[in-house]
Amino acid sequence: MRTVAVKSAAQQARAMLFRTRDLLVGQRTQLVNALRGHLAEHGIVLGKGIGNVERLALSLEEDDLPDLVRHLGQLYLEQIARLGAEIEKLDERIVAAAKENGVARRLQTMPGIGPVCAMAITAFAPDMREFRRGRDFAAWLGLVPRQHSSGGKQKLGRTSKMGQRDIRRLLIVGAMSIVHWRGRDGGRPGSWLARMLARKPRMLVAIALANKMARMVWAMLVREEDYRDPTGAVC
Repeated sequence: MRTVAVKSAAQQARAMLFRTRDLLVGQRTQLVNALRGHLAEHGIVLGKGIGNVERLALSLEEDDLPDLVRHLGQLYLEQIARLGAEIEKLDERIVAAAKENGVARRLQTMPGIGPVCAMAITAFAPDMREFRRGRDFAAWLGLVPRQHSSGGKQKLGRTSKMGQRDIRRLLIVGAMSIVHWRGRDGGRPGSWLARMLARKPRMLVAIALANKMARMVWAMLVREEDYRDPTGAVC
């Protein structure tokens, strides 16, 4: 039976920092969506995302809105701004902690992994030597296909998602950024990314790339090496 390694006090502290930031980001998103929903009832329809907060603020200045809507809308905006300021402070602490942590610095040498993702790996992942190979770590994250095999016939389904959701989500976000920026012109000719983009949807390519990133994370930490891709085989 494989037991779960006990986390150190430092790991628990990093996990609390990450989860606190995640909670505040979720609360800010709830406030933005709530304000968008209320304004939509008055005929003001704006796009999703934190980038539209300024447009929401400007829309409250329209003359045909009731005074109560303006007052409550300003209350929403004040709470959104307060949460944004707290999130920026936590981001600064995460960046500072990532600079001090040797493992996090090594992880950030890989494209698609920033301070938040690196600190999440150091906070939530056990010692990589607990896994025999990179695929085991990818399976622990839930980045491998679900098995539907029987009678000697192998059938692979959707990604299992049965694993550590925080690291999995951040790796997929990082993979999506690589697919977006490096895959704008179809990817480097002859690279794995270019071949995948030529025949698969972008989201599926991002999940496959996140799986490869997880395996490379395992190799980097077990071998204590920085990221290397001299031939451009991935992207």
